[in-house]
Amino acid sequence: MNALMIKALAFSAVLIGATIAVVKSMNIDLSDPINMITMIGAIAIAVLTFGVSAKYINQMKTDKAQGELAEENWDGIGEYKNELPGGWAYSFLGTIIWAMWYFTMGYPVNSFSQIGQWNEEVKAYNKKFEETNKNAKADTLKEMGESIFLVQCAPCHGTTGDGLSGKAHDFTHRMSEKQVLAVIKNGSNQLGYAMGAMPPMMAQGQDAKDIAAYVAGGMKGEQPAAFGVCAGCHGPDGKGNGGTAPNIANFDEDLIVHVVQHGKVGAIGRMPAFHDRMTPVQLKALATYIKTLSEGE
Repeated sequence: MNALMIKALAFSAVLIGATIAVVKSMNIDLSDPINMITMIGAIAIAVLTFGVSAKYINQMKTDKAQGELAEENWDGIGEYKNELPGGWAYSFLGTIIWAMWYFTMGYPVNSFSQIGQWNEEVKAYNKKFEETNKNAKADTLKEMGESIFLVQCAPCHGTTGDGLSGKAHDFTHRMSEKQVLAVIKNGSNQLGYAMGAMPPMMAQGQDAKDIAAYVAGGMKGEQPAAFGVCAGCHGPDGKGNGGTAPNIANFDEDLIVHVVQHGKVGAIGRMPAFHDRMTPVQLKALATYIKTLSEGE
């Protein structure tokens, strides 16, 4: 064994000894699988780092390039067609095997996880919350919905729900003529309703303007003849044909749930989908509060 290898092993021993000393001084419990895996990994890294470094530094001092040169070269620098050294090949294979074990059995399947504990606590709390508030009265739902709105919705829609002067959807009014015309022109397939996508250009010219004015005006007065093409999906009253299409007459719980769970493209960008961040009771509460904004309560 040459001097370089002896020095490398000595450095490894010193590093391993220092690691063990730190573990003992911090009273780390090595019976915990995660701590033990970390300890083994630290020792393996120390041994491999110094061992491999010493081996190849020594080879660079003594070995000479040999083998069949490849035809390709870069600026006169060519490569030999030598096979990958056995040590590197076995190390690569070992890394793959270890990774498969680690991701399937090593961690965190049989170990404590703070994230897992948090998720379990949230599930338990949500279950209790749903049970406690399943028959909540309208006033309670409104108060709860206002709290949710101020945290989740107000940053874009404003604390009063006015859309921050047109930067986002204005909840004090169902839809503006500009918004209706944009949907007619571009179509919509964002909210996941059973009726499916609304094709673009379902109406054009004056017909589109008449529909936009009628819908934005609260669907009051004489219904334009061109609205018949809208009624096929949204219903003659615009309320969505029993939930199979969006309610374009007013805000309802079904519409709020679809928007929250699927997201929606708006004037200042895409509203992200919140998926399971709200419980059914919270969604109902949010819908209750938003309806009061549009009704001017």
